[in-house]
Amino acid sequence: AFSIGMTLDNSIVVLESIEWERRKGLDRLKAAVTGVQRVWPAVLASTLTTVLVFTPIIFIEEEAGQLYGDIAVGVSASILVSMLVAITVIPTAAANFAFRNQPVFQSGTSTSSGGGARERILNGISWLIGTRLRRAVCVLVTVVTSAGIILGLTPPAEYLPPGEEPKIFARMNAPPGYNLKTMSTIGREVQDYFLPYLEHAPERYENGETDVPAIDYMIVSIDPGGMRIITEPKEPAQVDDLMDAIDAKYADYAGMRSFTTRGSIITSNQGGTRSINLDIAGPELGPVYAAATAAYNRAGEVFDNPRIQADPPTLSLSQPLVEVRPDWERAAELGMDTADIGFTVAALTDGAFVNEFFLADSKIDIYLYSDTGPDASLDGLSQLPVYTPGGGVVPLSSIARIVETVDTSTVRRVDGRRTVTLSVIPPESVALETGVAVVREEVLGHLRDTGAIPASVSVDISGASDQLEATQAALTDNYIVALVLVYLVMVAIFTHWGYPLLIMTTIPLGVAGGIAGLALMNVVGALLPLVGLDAMHQPFDMISMLGFLILMGTVVNNPILIVHRAAGNLRDGGMNAHDAVREAVESRLRPIAMSAITTICGLAPLVFMPGAGTELYRGVGAIVLFGLAGAAFVTLTFLPAATVSILGWATARADAGRAEQDAGAAGGPSTPRKPAGPRSSRDG
Repeated sequence: AFSIGMTLDNSIVVLESIEWERRKGLDRLKAAVTGVQRVWPAVLASTLTTVLVFTPIIFIEEEAGQLYGDIAVGVSASILVSMLVAITVIPTAAANFAFRNQPVFQSGTSTSSGGGARERILNGISWLIGTRLRRAVCVLVTVVTSAGIILGLTPPAEYLPPGEEPKIFARMNAPPGYNLKTMSTIGREVQDYFLPYLEHAPERYENGETDVPAIDYMIVSIDPGGMRIITEPKEPAQVDDLMDAIDAKYADYAGMRSFTTRGSIITSNQGGTRSINLDIAGPELGPVYAAATAAYNRAGEVFDNPRIQADPPTLSLSQPLVEVRPDWERAAELGMDTADIGFTVAALTDGAFVNEFFLADSKIDIYLYSDTGPDASLDGLSQLPVYTPGGGVVPLSSIARIVETVDTSTVRRVDGRRTVTLSVIPPESVALETGVAVVREEVLGHLRDTGAIPASVSVDISGASDQLEATQAALTDNYIVALVLVYLVMVAIFTHWGYPLLIMTTIPLGVAGGIAGLALMNVVGALLPLVGLDAMHQPFDMISMLGFLILMGTVVNNPILIVHRAAGNLRDGGMNAHDAVREAVESRLRPIAMSAITTICGLAPLVFMPGAGTELYRGVGAIVLFGLAGAAFVTLTFLPAATVSILGWATARADAGRAEQDAGAAGGPSTPRKPAGPRSSRDG
C-alpha cells in the first residue's frame, strides 16, 4: 500500500519529461535523452530524500520501530529499484514507441492534454502569482492556516494501536482470608449465570431480549485468591457489552476487586498499550497500602469508569499472620542464632528443606518435619519442643514470643523496596497522553496536596505512559536527523543552499494536511452510525506519527520538480521569475497530478477499507494520504507564489551586485547591466 504509488512517481516524471520534449519537435531518441537529462537531478533528489527518511526508522528500538522497520526496508528497496527502471527502461522504451504528437500547451488555448481544466488551473496559478500583493496574501494565508491546524487540531497521543482481539480476560480478586472452598462456591455461581448464554444467538441481544451478549466459549479458573474468566462473544462488535456484563456480575460480590480487559496481539492482555502504571513504594507496607488505596479511589473519581488493577491485588493488611519474635539474649545463652531459630520453627510447622536427591530422572526434595508434621495447631505452637546445641530441650515460648497479627498475603518488591503497582486504563474516550496528565495533576497532585501520600512513600509512573514518552523522544530525534539528511542531499544535488530551504517549507504544510485529514476522518467516522455503519475512530498513536517521518521525504518530491525546473528556466532559458515558474508549473503539472493520484489511490484501501489488522497501519496511511493531498495543493498555490517572490528577489539582488561591480570598475556611477532574462511588471 505504501510503495504502490511511490514506485510509479519516478516513471511518471521521466515519461512526462520525454513526452514534453517530443511535443517540442525532437525525435524519439533525442527526446528520450534530453527528457532524462532534464529531470535526472530531480528524480535522484526525490528518490534519495524518500529513502533516507526511512533510514532512521530502522534504528528506533521501541515497539513502534519494530512494527514498522520491515516496511521501511521494503519500501526503500522498491523505490530505489523504481528509480533505476525510470532512468533505464523507460527511456529505452520511449525511444522505440511512438506517442501522440501534440503541441506544447499555449496559454489561451485548450489543445493541450487536459483540455480546459488544465488551462483553468494554469491561468489560476498565473493570476495568483501575478502581483506581489496576491503572492504575499497566498503565502500568509497558507502559513497561518497551517499553523492553526497544527496548533489547534493536533490530538493527544496514544502509545500504540491496541491491536485488540474480541477476547476478554476478566479477573476477580478476593479479599484476604478467602479460601478455595469459598471461591469455588462463588466461581460456580458466576459460571452458572453465564452458561445459558452459550446457547443464545447474537440477534437476541441485539433485539433486547437478553442482558448479556451471546457467548462463543468460556474458560473459568478458580484459586483461593479469586477467579478468572476467558471468553469471547459470538458477535465481535458486542465485546464491550460483554465486558460490562461481566463487570456487573462481579460487582454483586461485596469486597471483590475486578479487572476486565481485551486481549491484544501486540502486548500483554493487561491493557498494555494504554496502561498508566503507578509504582507506589516505601519502607513500610501500611503507608504504601494506604497511599495505593487512596490513588485507586481517586482514579475512579476523576475518570469515567476506568479499569484499574492492583498488584498485589489486595490493598489491605487483613491476612491473619503469626509472628515468631525471638528473645535474642535468651537464644544467645542457649547457643542459638537466627538461622537456628528459623530452621527449627520451620521444621516444627510447615517443614524445613534440608536437601534433594534424584530418583531416576526425577528430582525429589527432602523436608524435615516434627512428629506432628505440618498439622501443628496454633494453640500448641508455644509449647513445641526446641532442642538446643547444648543437648537440652526447652519450649519455644522460652526463647520467642508468639504474636498473632494481620498483614498482607503477598509482599512485592521493586528495586528492593516494598511496592504496589496500580495499572490505570483510562476509558477509550481519553487518550493516553491526556490520561497521564490527569493522573499527574488530578490524582497524584491532589493526593500530595491533601497529605494522602506521605513523604516516605514514592510514586513513579511507568508502563505504556513511560514507553510513550521514550518513543516520542526517539521520534523527535529521528525527525531532526531526517530533516538534516533531506537538506544535505538536496544541497549536494542542487549545489545550492537556498533552493532546498525553499522546497522544505512545504514539509510543515504537508504535516498540517495530514493532521487535518486525520481530524476530518474521525469526524466522519463518528457520523457513520447515522447511515447504519459502525463508528470508526483512528487514534493518534506512535505508528501514526511515523507518517510525519515519511512525509518529510515524500512531500518534497513535487516541489523539487517545480523548483528545479524554475531555477533551470531562470538560469538557462533567459526568463524572468514569473515566466520561469509559470513554465515550470505548466511542464510539471501532469506528473504532479498523476503521482499524487497514484499514491493516494494506493493508500486509500488501507485507510478506508476495514479488515483484520488494518488498525495497525491505518493511522500512518491516513497521515501520508492526507499529507500528500495537502502538499499537492500547496505545490500549486503556496510554492509558486513563494518561488516567484524569492527568485525575483534573488534576481534583483544579483542585478544590483553586478551594477555595483560595473560602477566600481569604471571608477564612477554607471547604468546597470541588462539582467540575464527579461523582467516584467509581474515580478513586482
